[in-house]
Amino acid sequence: MLYIDYAMIKQRTIKNSVSASGVGLHSGVKVYLTLRASPPNTGIVFCRSDLDKTASIHVAPESVGETHLHTTIIQNEIKIATIEHLMSAIAGLGIDNLEIDIFGEEVPIMDGSASHFVFLLISAGIVEQKVPKKFIRVKESVEVEKDGKYVKFRPHDNFELKFSMDFDHPFLKQQQLSASVSFSSEIYIKEVSRARTFGFMRDIEYLKTLGLARGASLDNAVGIEENCIANESGLRYEDEFVKHKILDAIGDLFVAGHILIGKYEAFKSGHELNNMAIRHLLKTQDAWEYVTFEDNDVDCPIQYDLSART
Repeated sequence: MLYIDYAMIKQRTIKNSVSASGVGLHSGVKVYLTLRASPPNTGIVFCRSDLDKTASIHVAPESVGETHLHTTIIQNEIKIATIEHLMSAIAGLGIDNLEIDIFGEEVPIMDGSASHFVFLLISAGIVEQKVPKKFIRVKESVEVEKDGKYVKFRPHDNFELKFSMDFDHPFLKQQQLSASVSFSSEIYIKEVSRARTFGFMRDIEYLKTLGLARGASLDNAVGIEENCIANESGLRYEDEFVKHKILDAIGDLFVAGHILIGKYEAFKSGHELNNMAIRHLLKTQDAWEYVTFEDNDVDCPIQYDLSART
């Protein structure tokens, strides 16, 4: 694979360990989480500290084993579920290397968005490491389609995400179901990170019979009735539904370990198709390349506006 060097932008981790606890969205079980700094070029590693022998899973597209309503990584029958919101926050703040200790099988849902994880990471302090950050630059267009849904990757001079939804539901038909985001940390925090997961109130009991949504509540999701939402506080963004799909996509794509420089365009995609798409892109070797930025005369096209803290 070809490597191209441009201007210096460094890998990042956190300065201090930070912990949190919460309920798993699907398991309904209380979970404990600790985020720790990690050396350069180690990527994102989850460790199951509740097991007799701590098991670790290095996040990669191939480690994703389940994608029904959430993204789950699996290795040797060890599972860690619902990683997408935490992965999205990590990507949004430009963090490359992190060890995540989890006492339980599922990342806590917190408020249903990525905002609590953003707060944790900023509280821990973000530090630069003396190694260049690598990006995946899309060189040629690739596309994955399934059942009328699709994901397309196109060459682009930034990381742009465009998502469109389509629901045959009276309330959702009145909502803004298409949005585009030109990725930067500032835009991510302000326009994406607070978008919550959502679901139909009529489906909750059925999902619980499948062992899903046992921890779901209006404290961690937007509940959709036939002609309104059930949350008294309303929506956080006018386009919160589609913004949450973009939040998910950022986390799902970051299982590759690197932010894209290219355009992601999706219609009705979910965790399964996102994972299929990033796998397909990486297997199409002529369609992408690694790039770093080490020449101070050339600006990185992706802006991480939070300065590194030492």
